[in-house]
Amino acid sequence: MATATTASAHARAVRQHRVLRSLPYLAPAALLYGIFLLYPMIDSVRLSFFSWSGYATAPQEFVGLKNYRYLLTQDTVFWTALRNSMIWVVLSVAIPMVLSLLMALALNQRIWGRNAFRSIFYIPSVFASITVAAIWRWIYNPTMGVINQALEAIGLGDLAHEWLGDPRTALYSIFVASVWQGVGFNMVLFLAGLQSVPAELVDAARVDGAGRWQVFRNVTWPALRPTTIVVVILTIINSLKVYDLVVGMTGGGPAQSSQVLALWSYQQSFSNHNFGAGGAVATVLLILSLCLVVPYLAWSMKGDD
Repeated sequence: MATATTASAHARAVRQHRVLRSLPYLAPAALLYGIFLLYPMIDSVRLSFFSWSGYATAPQEFVGLKNYRYLLTQDTVFWTALRNSMIWVVLSVAIPMVLSLLMALALNQRIWGRNAFRSIFYIPSVFASITVAAIWRWIYNPTMGVINQALEAIGLGDLAHEWLGDPRTALYSIFVASVWQGVGFNMVLFLAGLQSVPAELVDAARVDGAGRWQVFRNVTWPALRPTTIVVVILTIINSLKVYDLVVGMTGGGPAQSSQVLALWSYQQSFSNHNFGAGGAVATVLLILSLCLVVPYLAWSMKGDD
């Protein structure tokens, strides 16, 4: 008993010593994180309880929950932005993830030109979002865009219209551009995950008579669990903070039909000079992110125990 207690105390002392030794290396990064990420986040939450125009000479007046009541009861754009952000999250988890997984499975095979295809599919993810927005605005151009011209060429000219100028299609048109830009990055993550699938397990399953679907369901998919967790979390976070593509393609229009929470927070603060409402939208966005990511992360980690 005394020996076990002594060993436990020694292990604790070693861990404390390691933490103390690592502090000088962690301190600069922690300081930068606190200044450039943590402080703005906390200050944004603080501002959501104040009324402030954003001018240095203007006073900040404490208004309690007034900004939140305004968002929930009077700001119709907020509800549109919230609905669009949720649609974006659901579509992002469903469509690009499945596409990227299928592409990774296909390009993990020994097929001709797979390295070239990997590069081609990955290239859009290195483009700046504003560049992607410019490319797809040209593709959606009502008169000279590729999509409308292709529809007219195959006899479906009745379907040609202003994709970004129609409130019914604007958000989904931006989402297509987002898929084009992001699917390659997820594909690379899944490809890296596929390299960790034990080949001997796959061979053993095939020797036992398992088909391709059975091998995928019982061997490949469980081995991809850590990669899938990373991809889902990154997808949800990136979906909630989508901003630059919307700004570059529609600016939130027409008639706020493609408005999202991140853009509405910015416009409330810097266009409408209502930093209190902008901070309230940002706080709602932060709470949504935590509500979506933390439970999924906790559930995923439970399976690793």
